Amino acid sequence: MMNLPTGACDCHIHIYENGYPLAPSATFVPPPAPADAYRDVQRALGLTRVIVVQPTGYGFDNRCTLDAIRKLGEGVRGIAVVPPDISDAELQRLHEAGIRGVRFMMLPGGLLQWDSLNDIAARIAPLGWNINLQLDGCTLPQHEAMLARLPAKLVIDHIGKFLGPVTIASDAFSSLCRLLDGPRCWVKLSAPYESSRIGPPGYDDIAPLVRTLAARYPERSLWASNWPHPNVKPTPADADMLGWMARCIDDEATLRKILVDNPAALYFQAS
Repeated sequence: MMNLPTGACDCHIHIYENGYPLAPSATFVPPPAPADAYRDVQRALGLTRVIVVQPTGYGFDNRCTLDAIRKLGEGVRGIAVVPPDISDAELQRLHEAGIRGVRFMMLPGGLLQWDSLNDIAARIAPLGWNINLQLDGCTLPQHEAMLARLPAKLVIDHIGKFLGPVTIASDAFSSLCRLLDGPRCWVKLSAPYESSRIGPPGYDDIAPLVRTLAARYPERSLWASNWPHPNVKPTPADADMLGWMARCIDDEATLRKILVDNPAALYFQAS
């Protein structure tokens, strides 16, 4: 097991606990993934910080995510899913509970739509929050101009989550890079299985994208386990996901930025 720097952060996990009903919009029944089980993952990998991302299956009901933030304790922040008409008082309550962003899932199961993105971004910007965006990265060129104008910080999931063939020469990957050239965009170097057509262990079609992003944007890259890897069969080992990312980079200073410095600035500096 690799020795991680102090403060290393897993920037995207989901918690599913018994007692929290799935929303009618849920597209699958999630695996058991309680906060106590993630503690074991965190301990095994040597991680000290984590971002709990609201699962699509719970819709606008953020209670499980908020409960996980409380259970996991020090070094935890969250990403919520909120209705477009949420009150300022509720946003403040979520902020005090540790929420630092709003999730937009532009794939099946997501509730927030493109037409509410700009308004929500404007409302959360004063809190220092980010828009956590998951989409088919192949559609980035058609949304790039709007995303570049967002008033809030933007975090793009899972290396862009390209659901079609992609290379570093692809228009869609170039669109991702242009967003990262701007002042307010980050990308998670996570879940290569979401885009890879070759698959493990090397994800050799996606590794060049990660190497390119880490080299060009060391201050804008993050890492996440995506635990418990919903709907991924067979379930990958978390240590393998972390090791794969580290091998793609093979630079200690860049790895520290990705694991420690960048998430600290993005999620933990806002009071």
